[in-house]
Amino acid sequence: MNFLKRAWLSLIAKKGRSVLLILVTSAIMLFVLAGMLIHNAADTATTNAKQSVGASLTLSANREAAFKSMQKGTSSSSKPKLTTTPVKLSNAKKIAQLNNVSSYNATASTSVNAKSFDAISTSSSSGPGEQTSSSSGDIAVTGVTNTSQVSSFEDETNKITKGRGLTSADKNSNNTVIESDLAKQNNVSVGDTIKVKSTTGTKKTYKLKVVGIYKASSSASTQQGPGATDPANTIYTSYTFANTIKGSKYANTADSVTFTIANPSQVSSVKQAGNKVINNSKFTLATNDSSYQTVKAAMNNVKSFADKIVWLVAIAGTIILALIVILMIRERRHEIGVLLSLGEARWKIIGQFFAEMVIVLIVAIGIAGIGGKFVGDKLGDQLVSQQTSSSAATISAPGDKSVQMSGKPGGTGGTGGGSAVQSGGPGGTGTSGSTQQTDLDVNVTMLNMVELGGFGLVIMFLSTMIASGGILRLQPKKVLIE
Repeated sequence: MNFLKRAWLSLIAKKGRSVLLILVTSAIMLFVLAGMLIHNAADTATTNAKQSVGASLTLSANREAAFKSMQKGTSSSSKPKLTTTPVKLSNAKKIAQLNNVSSYNATASTSVNAKSFDAISTSSSSGPGEQTSSSSGDIAVTGVTNTSQVSSFEDETNKITKGRGLTSADKNSNNTVIESDLAKQNNVSVGDTIKVKSTTGTKKTYKLKVVGIYKASSSASTQQGPGATDPANTIYTSYTFANTIKGSKYANTADSVTFTIANPSQVSSVKQAGNKVINNSKFTLATNDSSYQTVKAAMNNVKSFADKIVWLVAIAGTIILALIVILMIRERRHEIGVLLSLGEARWKIIGQFFAEMVIVLIVAIGIAGIGGKFVGDKLGDQLVSQQTSSSAATISAPGDKSVQMSGKPGGTGGTGGGSAVQSGGPGGTGTSGSTQQTDLDVNVTMLNMVELGGFGLVIMFLSTMIASGGILRLQPKKVLIE
């Protein structure tokens, strides 16, 4: 009788044993498939992150070089003073023309005093009898090219609720976007005009037209100045208006310029080309792809764990199936002895056991294919959630380098600019420190099933070979006598 036919008849005759083998093999294949699916989904998520998460470069004053220069020029009798150079927009435009640079956003920060309205006061603000500093106003002014490219608007920490945001078309205008609480307190609507007063020089009064109102969800105190500690006291204008407040010497400059990189994988090459444009002793071009790197690191951890699942389950499955086949062979010693005495080749007997396991494998792969997506989804979501929580804890850790790198440099307001807005807060233009959970798209494809089949065949072959070692030593006469 053909050994393949014997394998089929044996499985039919021993239904209980066959069901047990199918259940055990299905469980092994299910977790192997889940691990493979999670690995592939993490690879896809990392690739997609290159396009969706984004990366940026920030051109700003080289504070490290300025600090060293300050230390060298400081005498024992004089008070040290840090002097930085504003970024020239001519250099920024040259960098913006490089390959893979999709857009740029110039930022200029300063402060003013409210003239025709009242700033919002908090418990940390100045008291009733206190005066604000002559060089620090109660309203923080963040001048930008485009509010949609400010991180607090990109990650929806700030949301435009009425009117519109600022765009490059607002250059050289006095248009502004103010916070909803500030607008509500002063009964200001879109289209109204407000007045602010410079804190330095002639203390000139300026009129601003409100073109939009935004809602700030953050309550962090990130601005300098007594009244400006409340995030609602941050207004957005064109960077040209902020420079006008700071003084004529700041024309055609910015505190920092953020360049959006179309392909994050090319950020290093863009940075290298950009460094050739600027004076590196005065300016620095900092890479900010922390969001992409966070997603990449999390997905690499997920892939690593998925690989461990595959190998651990495969090794454990091989051992378990080998033990089951060993027990099965002991139970069928008489059958093996009869076949050997009839002249059946030993390799055919081993082939029969292997054929039985392959038939079981085919059924198990079908079951795994049905349940693989469900298990992969649940296990993948749990892994991503754990990695996201871990990444968020790392980012929020005090003094962590990733936090320091995520914010864009503040300002070079100097004597004419008042206090600069700290980036990364409501008025900041840095990359958000928040970590968004990446969804894994777990799908079972024909290629996955073929790979699973190959993996399963290897497991079945190894387990059968390990268990069949005793057959090679069996003597038909001795088996039949026993």
